[in-house]
Amino acid sequence: MNKFDEYVNLNRDRFLTELRDMLHQPSVAAQNLGMREMAEKVLARLKKLGNARLIEVEGGQPVVYAEIGKGKRTLLIYDHYDVQPPEPLELWETGPWEAVIRDGKIFARGSPITRGN
Repeated sequence: MNKFDEYVNLNRDRFLTELRDMLHQPSVAAQNLGMREMAEKVLARLKKLGNARLIEVEGGQPVVYAEIGKGKRTLLIYDHYDVQPPEPLELWETGPWEAVIRDGKIFARGSPITRGN
């Protein structure tokens, strides 16, 4: 097993807890629902790793900006922290923000496809 896989396996429970915490937070830009709260969650997580801050955008949602580490090379990651509206709600087996694990997969609005062991 390589070092990356070993690290992921050793920290799996922590990673799942952090992911589920994020998935519990509604963040629907189209409805202006929970966007600031999600930006603050992302900011708090990135601050644990390095320098991070919110950049206010007039007429829009805040941008979360972080720099981690130093070196000759730069890796840029651009991502979004909003999701599509969860409606129609009656099609959900569990609430869209519950982040439940069924059959080794996390079910929540905005959840990535995950594979269980």
